[in-house]
Amino acid sequence: MEFSHDDNKNLPLTKFESMLKTNHVLFFDSEEFENIIHHYLNQGKIALAKKAIKLGLDQHPSSTNLRLFKVEIFVFEDKLDEADDLLSELYSLDPNNEEIYIQKANIFSKRDDHEQAIMVLKQALDLTDDVVDLYSLIGMEYLFLDNFEEAKNNFMKCLETDFNDYSALYNIIYCFEILNQHEDAISYLNIFLDKNPYCEVAWHQLGKQYFLLKDYKKALAAYDFAIISDDTFVGAYLERGKVLEKLKRYEDAIENYSITLSLDDPTSFALLRIGNCHEKLGDNELALQYYDRTVHEDPLLDKGWIAITKFYKKKQDYQKALYYINKAINIDSENVIYWKLYSQINHRLSLFEEAERGYKKTLELGNYELNTWLSRGDLLIKLGEIEGAIYNFEQAMEFYPENAEIEYRLAGLYFQLNENDKGTFHLKNGLKYNVDYYFIIDELFPKISNKRLVKKILKTNL
Repeated sequence: MEFSHDDNKNLPLTKFESMLKTNHVLFFDSEEFENIIHHYLNQGKIALAKKAIKLGLDQHPSSTNLRLFKVEIFVFEDKLDEADDLLSELYSLDPNNEEIYIQKANIFSKRDDHEQAIMVLKQALDLTDDVVDLYSLIGMEYLFLDNFEEAKNNFMKCLETDFNDYSALYNIIYCFEILNQHEDAISYLNIFLDKNPYCEVAWHQLGKQYFLLKDYKKALAAYDFAIISDDTFVGAYLERGKVLEKLKRYEDAIENYSITLSLDDPTSFALLRIGNCHEKLGDNELALQYYDRTVHEDPLLDKGWIAITKFYKKKQDYQKALYYINKAINIDSENVIYWKLYSQINHRLSLFEEAERGYKKTLELGNYELNTWLSRGDLLIKLGEIEGAIYNFEQAMEFYPENAEIEYRLAGLYFQLNENDKGTFHLKNGLKYNVDYYFIIDELFPKISNKRLVKKILKTNL
């Protein structure tokens, strides 16, 4: 039983809370205490649940169910030894109580002994006719073990017993996807839909499988059936919009995304996709309106800031692009994509120091793409920071050994410092790894190409 403070019939909960305020102890039967405790646990009010358990056990010290709630609290608080001791005591009194097995399995699971948890849960199957929750718990334990086949089989048993167990359905499809069994998922969903033709969740999941296989026509049909089953199903309209975008039917996609705005509070995803569709249709004014609404609706959604920044970047309006990417960085200074865009835009504006700072930040955040190392190093060369450039490329070599683009740059830098032995070493490496990239020397170090030593190395190694 679930209580609600708006429910006039909710006398036990009202009476209990009144008792807590007055410190005047009232009597409740054990079932009333169970409902009160269950209510507080569902609400996440652990302190009140503990009070109810204590008072309940004071009045009903032999109640197994109330003591099982105490076990649940012990497990929640990671007092696993206390929970274990109490469960052993309860088992000796009531060895056929399936809840004892469930809590025992919960303790094993908390201790990362998922195989033991599964064994105990399977024992509990013989003690109850209500097996759906047990199969679900067994499935979750198999998920912890990354045994997706067994997890899937147990979730399927849940669905065989209760066709409306959508949580089990989602878990089944999750297992199919992890196992890359999209065709099998489609077969399973079609069999399920033969028995439950108006299950909008199954149609929705079927559409997602077809989408993953790029069968957009069948995906569209599946989403159509999902909407026929429930014409207020926001998720189906969103997914249908994504398919229509893939088919370049941007106006139809906008229509589907717009329906979601009328059915529920606007989502940043729908606003972003509408903006993208308008941009594809060449309606820049509307595209910008929706991008603005996207970042207003959810300032933490990086895709919104990226979209509006890239919009201005494509239009070569770098000042506005810089304005928006600076706003994005002020909100989330740890976003690698923001810093890469920041660097590219500053580079376009010939703000080389700022661009170099952006690439440095990108590297500090763990983005070790070759192009990031090369772009930062080339900027350091342009800024005349030779030692900094050498250090940058030597770090890059740890991630990209035997890379000709790095070798030629190091060769040019060392020759520029008149460290000819090191320059020769890196130039020979560059020629060995890829002769075609020699143009890097000509572009970045034009004076080095005319050095007698360099010409001699080229003549010998080509």
